[in-house]
Amino acid sequence: MQKFYKPLLFSISLIPFGSVIYNGFTNNLTANPIEYITHFTGDWTIYFLLITLSITPLRNLTRKISLIRYRRMIGLFAFFYGCLHFITYFAVDQFFDFSAILEDIVERPYITVGFTAFVLLIPLTITSTKKMAARLGNKWRTLHSSIYLITGLGILHYYWLVKSDVRIPLLLATIYILLLSLRLKWAKIMMKLRFLNIRSA
Repeated sequence: MQKFYKPLLFSISLIPFGSVIYNGFTNNLTANPIEYITHFTGDWTIYFLLITLSITPLRNLTRKISLIRYRRMIGLFAFFYGCLHFITYFAVDQFFDFSAILEDIVERPYITVGFTAFVLLIPLTITSTKKMAARLGNKWRTLHSSIYLITGLGILHYYWLVKSDVRIPLLLATIYILLLSLRLKWAKIMMKLRFLNIRSA
């Protein structure tokens, strides 16, 4: 039965993308379709980043080690929607105007942190394979722990973007802090266990 879980997860993860395509064909992308697609893909980038961060705490709480096998796919979907978000801004909104884009990155803080988060996500995607994990060893863990920084920057990007109604970014920030706290708590427990093992050896 488990062999069907990955294809099912893959299909579910494509639903947001499919909804954008469907809304495009049915002329249901609001009065400002570029803004709608930009915000929609950005939202789902953060959602998938948070889902990725939740895998390890869920594994620790439920003791279901098999959950970890889905983390890579979810992380890649975060990058997929991040690419759609960036391409919409870069190609459709700014129409490859490099000078305007550079000016935005320098002068608008929310674009600065959003662009930084996207750039930091690229090496995580490139090194997401098992071969790269084996090749990099402990460096791989250090590199991929930057997903917490990336997610934090993404939420900050969202918060600065909306300006007025900040309820959703604040909710996402709360979830992020909870997941980060669980990660730090688990790391503290593991350090204590290692210390006890060293003393008993």
